[in-house]
Amino acid sequence: MTQVTVENLWKVYGDQTVLENINFTAEPGSFISLVGPSGCGKSTFLRMMLGDESPSRGRILIDGVELEDEPSPDRGVVFQKYSVFPHLTALQNVMLGLEFGGSPFLARLRGKKRRAARAASLEMLQNVGLSQAAGKYPSELSGGMQQRLAIAQALVKKPKILLLDEPFGALDPGIRAEVHDIMLRLWREERMTIFMVTHDLSEAFKLGTRVIAFDRVRTRPEEAKAYGATVTFDLKVDGKSVPPAPAEPPLKAAAQ
Repeated sequence: MTQVTVENLWKVYGDQTVLENINFTAEPGSFISLVGPSGCGKSTFLRMMLGDESPSRGRILIDGVELEDEPSPDRGVVFQKYSVFPHLTALQNVMLGLEFGGSPFLARLRGKKRRAARAASLEMLQNVGLSQAAGKYPSELSGGMQQRLAIAQALVKKPKILLLDEPFGALDPGIRAEVHDIMLRLWREERMTIFMVTHDLSEAFKLGTRVIAFDRVRTRPEEAKAYGATVTFDLKVDGKSVPPAPAEPPLKAAAQ
């Protein structure tokens, strides 16, 4: 599991301060829900976590090492809009990340590597309840199924950190509850550290082990550009905890 430390983080675009003085540490395996009004920098923070944006000041540390300023396989992301390729089947969509990782120029694996990638992708489709849809195209899938496919895409490379940018906002309530359950199960099984942006407070508390709110504390018109959003509250969710470490194999435990 992975610890994330945010130290004195600022993001400024020109004369507009978006985020100011963000400080917190996410313990390994946390599920952090990020809430706050529109425009307060939640998605900007996720882009900095992903490596698409660089901090203007301060830093983000992953297990004590400063974050790389470009995306990498240790960080997966799922957006609100289904980020799947319409011309590829569900299986091909999930395999694509593994093929790019193993063959950056051709995005095409062969032989044992391709068989291993196919097996891993089929297993991930099964984990999100899409094993029967492996040969279908996104246009043949419902919205909930497409979002589960996007989750499988993000998780097949076993990222240490998963970033969720309002991934369930477009889903009907019944489908959303189903995908919530899948997300919680995968979080426990994969033991990732997750950051999720949401405008739904009930969703934030249902899924998160911790809820962090970003907001502006200076709201006068003359302060609008000079000051950004910061952490206004930070709550641990009662009864929620990080996934436990897996039990040691009996032989290893006996040897100690």
